[in-house]
Amino acid sequence: ISDQKPLGCWSVKHGQVLTCPVVCNFETHEYIAVHDDKVLRIWKDEDINLDKAFKATLSADVHRIHSLPEGGPLVLFKGGGVRTLDVLLEAPQQEIENVISDEAIRWSGAFMERQQPVVVFATEKDEDFFIYVQKPKLDSLHKYRLEPQESSKPLSFTAYLKNQTVTLLCLCSNDSVYQVLIPLREDAEEEEQILPKSLLLNLSVSGSVLKGTSLVVLDKDHVAVLGSLAAPDKEPKECLTVWNTKFQTLQTSKELPLGTSGQLWCYEEKIFLTHGKVLTVIMYKCETSSLAAAVGKLKGSQTSGVSSFVNWDTLEGEELVVSFQSQESVALKAESRMNLRSRRSGVAKVQPENFSVGQLLLNLKDAPTNVLEKELKELMSKVQTPDLQAAIGSVVTALTNRCRTNSRYYPRSFLLQIVETRDLSYSICPDLMAIALEKRDFSLLQICLQRFPDIPEEMTYACLKAFLSVSDAYLRVTDVDLDSVICYIDVEFNSKEVKTEIVENGFNAELDQDMCDGKIPRQTHSMSDGECCPVAPQRAALLNAVLHSAYSETFLLPHLKNLPAQQAILFLRYLYYLYVKCSEKVNTTLPGVRSPTINQIMDWMCLLLDAHFTVMVILPEARELLSKLHKFVRAQVRFYSELNKIEGSLRELQRLNHLRDSQTYSIEVLEII
Repeated sequence: ISDQKPLGCWSVKHGQVLTCPVVCNFETHEYIAVHDDKVLRIWKDEDINLDKAFKATLSADVHRIHSLPEGGPLVLFKGGGVRTLDVLLEAPQQEIENVISDEAIRWSGAFMERQQPVVVFATEKDEDFFIYVQKPKLDSLHKYRLEPQESSKPLSFTAYLKNQTVTLLCLCSNDSVYQVLIPLREDAEEEEQILPKSLLLNLSVSGSVLKGTSLVVLDKDHVAVLGSLAAPDKEPKECLTVWNTKFQTLQTSKELPLGTSGQLWCYEEKIFLTHGKVLTVIMYKCETSSLAAAVGKLKGSQTSGVSSFVNWDTLEGEELVVSFQSQESVALKAESRMNLRSRRSGVAKVQPENFSVGQLLLNLKDAPTNVLEKELKELMSKVQTPDLQAAIGSVVTALTNRCRTNSRYYPRSFLLQIVETRDLSYSICPDLMAIALEKRDFSLLQICLQRFPDIPEEMTYACLKAFLSVSDAYLRVTDVDLDSVICYIDVEFNSKEVKTEIVENGFNAELDQDMCDGKIPRQTHSMSDGECCPVAPQRAALLNAVLHSAYSETFLLPHLKNLPAQQAILFLRYLYYLYVKCSEKVNTTLPGVRSPTINQIMDWMCLLLDAHFTVMVILPEARELLSKLHKFVRAQVRFYSELNKIEGSLRELQRLNHLRDSQTYSIEVLEII
């Protein structure tokens, strides 16, 4: 998620359906999935075809697989039976007992208690809810009935284990959260016990009621609830809220205007939820809550206090800092576009400087331009290291927001200084490259492409299209870094006759015509299309920056298909030129700083041909280029084929050289057959 790049993608056959969430086996680093309820699949990262992965057909339908870091995977069947994966794989067709009858599993969780795995799941039958606790390795099973309550029913569950007791939290339809304590007993009780529920939290504040859909536990005093906040005479709005269960207070909340799936996850001090079509990650840090902080927060619900540098702005992309009802016990940092790299240092303990950062950005929202830049520069020099990137991201966001509201304003030198001197990423300042494209600031785009590790494929394509469409006249007056091209592209293009060195890899444009005519390459000849760079040095430098940008073929290819035909041909001509240049050297490496590698060139050539093959075949100018490319590749294949034939003889010659006395002089003739 730090680079927004898929590391692997696997799919089942047409007609097959994945019927429970895929999990990772922490011990073997394998993935485990179930499709069509009974078919178990296990595979690793290097496996490409899921259909060829390990397969086991089970005797009963699987409800869910839980994976514990120290306890291994546990398989919960729809009938309530539980097996460890190891036991299940010994006999996949073993009979699975039905623990429940006419009940539907509504929730399940797994924990480790005294080095023993424990599975807890809740079921429903005729509006009655039951709790089951299983220890599969000890063959232990306990069943409880949840205390019924009129006019309300559980909607969502979550739980945590502490002191040999499972604390189950129930989000109910009466807009309240209840707590249920489940003891982990060793004795066998035949009678069904009733578990009492105690009110933990009312989801209402100042006349507004939260209609919750899911909840997660952040720590012993805080829970996060996702739902719809309904106020009198107002439209309900989806939002994420954080509550203090100890003092019954709303800590902070944020509207989610793009909507959610209603699902919420929490893992290693990060909250995960879907916001529109984006996976949003919210890092949090809970500190010991205090009554004074809670009471103080309630007094100033309408003041301008900022929640300990709460950076929610990436959820909406509209406001820099939002004023919340909050306290210092919970520090939240929101990150959209799946970026975590910038926060690897962790969320530090809340410092007073954090408040000043948020307050300053809020105060500078309408400040004059010269005041804004002066204050932001001072802010960047004073901010503490733990929050440096977060602060710089907010500074860039402040500048880009000002650019959007004032079309005449564009602090080019300030933005260049920030990008060149700071370790940023696209996710920290997602609007920066879009503004640079709008302003046609190709120098800034070049630096961003070289430095940002997580540029979305859509933005990479937008830059490529802009670089190919801009006129040469505009590029000649543009300040572009030519370090990646100056060593292999002659800036003067007027001369039709140039000196070229004898090729080292056995390749020449004349060799493409006839491999068997025995002609010797001349040292001086006219430039062919493959040898003369088809673009100006400035455009070549910008295209090289695109070649260096990381991408996923799956996500880039749909955008690349929209590239106009003439631009695609021009780009292919330049790639062909680079390909020929690389092949002139034994080490197939272009000189210069940040020059593209042979692998990058070939990958982009293949990608471009995949996206525009039909167009390339139809257009006459493209057919000629494809023909030259085909001949050149064929010549390389033949050349390396000949080298492979004499590989054994060359190795024998090398062996003889080691055996020969280096101090004696001799002339030997070796016949290679």
